Order: sequence, then C-alpha cells, then structure tokens
Amino acid sequence: MGAELIRTISPAPRDVWLEVLESDPTAFVYQTPAGLDAICAQRDCEDASRLYEFSDGRRLILPLFRRKGLPAWLTVERSPLVGSLVAPGPLRAEELTAIFSDLASRPVLSTTIRPTALSSDVWASAELPGAASQRRVVHILDLEGGFDAVWENRFHHQARRAVRKAIKSGVDVECDRTGRLVPVFYDLLKKSIDRWAAQRREPLYLARWRARHRDPMRGLQAIADTLGDACRIWVARVAGQPAAAIMVLQGANAHYTRGAMDKDLAGPSRASFLLQKLAIEYACKAGCRYYNMGETGPSEGLARFKSHFGATAYAFSEYRLERLPISAVESRLRSTAKKIMAFRRGADHSS
Repeated sequence: MGAELIRTISPAPRDVWLEVLESDPTAFVYQTPAGLDAICAQRDCEDASRLYEFSDGRRLILPLFRRKGLPAWLTVERSPLVGSLVAPGPLRAEELTAIFSDLASRPVLSTTIRPTALSSDVWASAELPGAASQRRVVHILDLEGGFDAVWENRFHHQARRAVRKAIKSGVDVECDRTGRLVPVFYDLLKKSIDRWAAQRREPLYLARWRARHRDPMRGLQAIADTLGDACRIWVARVAGQPAAAIMVLQGANAHYTRGAMDKDLAGPSRASFLLQKLAIEYACKAGCRYYNMGETGPSEGLARFKSHFGATAYAFSEYRLERLPISAVESRLRSTAKKIMAFRRGADHSS
C-alpha cells in the first residue's frame, strides 16, 4: 500500500516550496514561487498553490492561480502553462490519485492542471477521479552534453546553415534582463498578430482584441519586472531595425515562452534561427538540462521549426475538474466560430 496523504496547506509555504524545488531537476521557472508571482502580476490573480504532505515524508507542491475576490462556486483555478507538480524525485501514480481526490472534493467551479510533459507517462497511468483530459503537444530540447553536443548532434544541418547565414548577414543581437526591451518585443508581436490574422483570414480587429486580452504590454512588462534576471528578451536587428525577438524564462531549466518577428526582415536574414541558437547556448552554459520550446498545436511549420533545433515532440494530456460543463460549452463556441470563419473564407473566395 502506498503512502497516504496526511496534510494539505494552501497557499504553499514559500520556504517549503523552495526546498522541494532543489530536489526537482525538471522544474521550469513558472513552477517556482517567483514564476507564479509573475503570472499573478500579469493576470491580476492570486496564489492558490497547494502543499501536499504524505505519510512517508514526501512533500509535493502544486502551483495554482485564480482570480481575486470571487466566491468558490465561481472560482477557476489553473496551473501554469509549463509544468504543474514540483516533486523530490519521480512522481508516483498513487500520489496523483490522492491529489486529484483532494481537488475534486473542493467547491471551486473548475481546476485545470497541465503536467510537465516529461512526466506524462506517470500521469497517464494514474487514476484521476472525475478528470476530463485534452491532448497537447510540446517540444523540448535535451541539453545533456553541453552546447557543442547539441550543435553537432541535435541541430539539423538546415538550422546550422541558417545560423551561419544570419551571422554572415550582419544580424545584431541584444539580450536584455531588465525589461527595457519589452516595448520592442511588443511592437514585433503586433506585426506577427497582423500576419497570423491574414494567414487565417481572420478579421484583424478580432485578432488584435484577442492578443490584447491574452498578452497586453503591461502583462509582459509585469513578467519581466517580477522575474528580473530570470526573464531574458533577445532582440535581433537587421540594419538597425528590430527583425525578431524571443522571451526566454531561465532558471534550473529554460523556457522559450514567446516569439515575434517582422517577416520581411527576419525571413531573408534568418534572424530567428540565430536568436534560438544564442538562447540555447546560453542555457547550456548556465547548466540547464532542458530547453522547453512551448506548446506546438496543429501547426506543421512551427513543429518543423522546433525540430530543426533537435527538440523532441512530447504528447501529454491536460486535465480538468469541473462542477459545470464549461469545457463542452467552450468547445461548441470554438466549433461555431470556426464554422463562421470557414463560411466567410468561402464567401470571399467565391466573390
């Protein structure tokens, strides 16, 4: 019989959280207290993390955040997009079952947990009472062996050629750890949003509204200000003009969390490849074991770009506990929106 859950504390005590982190080699920045603080600052949320103590002495931390001031029956809690449970060593299926039983017993409207993809096998083998699941795909690069090994053995030859072209083209790169370059990043992000909207034939006003809601500049600035040295914004310039930028959160491991570019400048110069090369190299020098390139979704082009650097695709499931069928309603709304968009594209084509 496995260890029993004996105590839960929320919010998780920060000193215990930091102690557990020291024993988890797979943790990313968003799984740290500072990372959760950055999310809360960005979204105007509060810490809802939970400490789980088991009878064998094991202690696990579940980072969660929620909107402030809502009654429990309207409260929606989420784990960070990269990583959930922090544990001293490999997770155990019986621990996950006990944790989900605790979460299911609470009166909140919904709780969404996105596991670290590196432990997806254990999650898949656990009994998670009452949880609905949704498949996700993330790309992660293993940095074992250092940058020389990554460059020679994991970078695709096309990526190495693109990096050399960027250097030959005179692309200049700056790395900022103070938040000073957030406005530069945001200007490039707005150009990317307009380009993505055109590719999807999505109304520009709708794409810009969603982007402002998801990533307002004040939210990005809050991440940079809260995380300080752990948040790095890399900007590539061509002939003095910003061409591409990436935001990388770096602690024990690195997380490429956002990217943007001016395609007219970054495409011919291959600036995005040079940015990734430098960020990966820096992560290797800092002793990181993993470079998480984020969720990929259905985009084949994005998956191909990430695989050029040697990143491996990991399929995993996101889990949600709900007191009302929120997921089903959201799914129907997305399906309706897609049908409307398809109809508009068809009408534009016929005209």
